[in-house]
Amino acid sequence: MGRISVEVKLTNGGDIIRAEVGLIRPEEIRRSTVRGVVDTGTMRPVIPATLAERLGLPEMAEAKVHYSDGRTALRKIVDNLSLEFLGRENVFSAIVEPKRDTVTVGWMVLDMLDLVVDCVAQKLQPRNPNGIVVEI
Repeated sequence: MGRISVEVKLTNGGDIIRAEVGLIRPEEIRRSTVRGVVDTGTMRPVIPATLAERLGLPEMAEAKVHYSDGRTALRKIVDNLSLEFLGRENVFSAIVEPKRDTVTVGWMVLDMLDLVVDCVAQKLQPRNPNGIVVEI
């Protein structure tokens, strides 16, 4: 398992669309840039509840989550989280943790953005620097 610190830009994806069609001004788009941790042992993005509220992300479901220490819990899933780092961006759903203060980027994000972990150098890098390559 790899854990690497990164700066990540989080944006309300619905706000981006509303701004594109003229329903809100671009400066009204809710966004935040934070330090996060890439954890290849985690599947989805995980964000603090306070950040989900600040970004105004819509709740879409609940999921049973399993922690590495054996605990389980029900957690909300929010939608339309635009996540960007290393010049690559996509929209994801995310698990909301009520008492967390950091963002965790899981392997699903790495796969979608075609990024790989260099464990020796402790950094994240594009698998192909010329763009995203998708295996189908």
